[in-house]
Amino acid sequence: MNLLGSGNLGSIILWGPPGCGKTTLSRLLAREANCTFKELSATSSGINDVRAVFEEAKGLLALTGKKTVLFLDEIHRFSKAQQDIFLPYIERGQIQVRHLPSQHGHSCHDKLIGATTENPSFKLTSALLSRCRVLTLDRLNDEDMRNIITRAIWRVTTGTSITSKPHDAEPSNPQDVGGSSQASNGSQGSICPSIPQITERVISSIVSLSCGDARTGLSLLELVLYAKDIPEDNIIASMRHSVSTSYDRTGDSRYDMISALHKSVRGSHGSAAMYWLARMLYAGEDPVYIARRMAVCASEDIGLADNQALPLAIATLHACQQIGMPECRINLAHLVAYLAEAPKSTRAYEAYKRAEEAAKLDTSLPVPMGMRNAPTILMKELGYSEGYKYNPSYAHPVHNEYLPPPVKCESFLKEAGDKSDKVWDETALQQWEVQCNGGKPWSGRLVK
Repeated sequence: MNLLGSGNLGSIILWGPPGCGKTTLSRLLAREANCTFKELSATSSGINDVRAVFEEAKGLLALTGKKTVLFLDEIHRFSKAQQDIFLPYIERGQIQVRHLPSQHGHSCHDKLIGATTENPSFKLTSALLSRCRVLTLDRLNDEDMRNIITRAIWRVTTGTSITSKPHDAEPSNPQDVGGSSQASNGSQGSICPSIPQITERVISSIVSLSCGDARTGLSLLELVLYAKDIPEDNIIASMRHSVSTSYDRTGDSRYDMISALHKSVRGSHGSAAMYWLARMLYAGEDPVYIARRMAVCASEDIGLADNQALPLAIATLHACQQIGMPECRINLAHLVAYLAEAPKSTRAYEAYKRAEEAAKLDTSLPVPMGMRNAPTILMKELGYSEGYKYNPSYAHPVHNEYLPPPVKCESFLKEAGDKSDKVWDETALQQWEVQCNGGKPWSGRLVK
């Protein structure tokens, strides 16, 4: 609202989880600016629908002087080509917000508000992002959810509409709902005499099961309102069965959780790794997907410190493919525990990255003559393989020119134990000692 009051809001993208208030916030912005609110969903609308709204907005502006806000929900579902439709309107200034004096207090030009649950950096074009302000909305916390549920109950019990009672008159805690003054101590007693099935325990269950999604919370409340003469335990059980998981195997939550699992293994935190494994499997993740990621982790993070990690990861991947859920969860738990407790080494992975950087600098460096294969007489006469010393033939080490001259002195694969390129962060180490080592000094501390 501060941005709206300054007249410099512009076109915005609201990024947040489901049920956090993106649509509601957009409606409030349009109402505050005294604009006509047009709502479309990218799941059911196309660019022709968007054009129609823009043309209608032009006509409305010419006839009445009233401006329009276009709210496009699920904007990430538009293809990148479809998203380009907004660019000319933004460039001409037809999609923006300005603060202008008027009899209603606010006015605006036509404006775009897009809403998405997916990361705009990956789902929206850079051209559109550069012309919009991205506002991040957090998941609602438990206090927010409790307030929403309490107000909804108050409206049901009083029969008051959203706009017929001042906001200040709404209850701020469950004890005020329905005029009840019963203690909210988690007992079986109802906190709303007119709706006896609504108890403090039921409300707490709604808040917990909603996971910060107001839409889910209100749906659960509706289920409770129709659950008359049903025991409290049965109501709560029904709510649990009615809530679908928020885990999306194509969305950010999937990649956030697999990242958390991988980083927990890398950090040798077995309990955290096991938790994220359980979260993903319980939500319905494909066990093969997890096994593949752990196979990469076995070489990337454990690597040369334990050469048994990769065979175990490949065996677990095979087990997931052949056995399937639910049994293969045991194989995955075995693998994750092993990888988390195994010693760690990134020497091989880092060596490849250094070699890759060198290879990119000049892809035309020739292979030294001694390193070339000489399967024909002509190639031998041309000097292929000349001077090469076959290492197994010697009882001692021998020297060969393995690399082109520009990189012959480079050391891509560091010696075991070489920490010359590692960072010593005393603050981070002290934090680990306090949080993870019982306050005792790390055994590998440098002797000063």
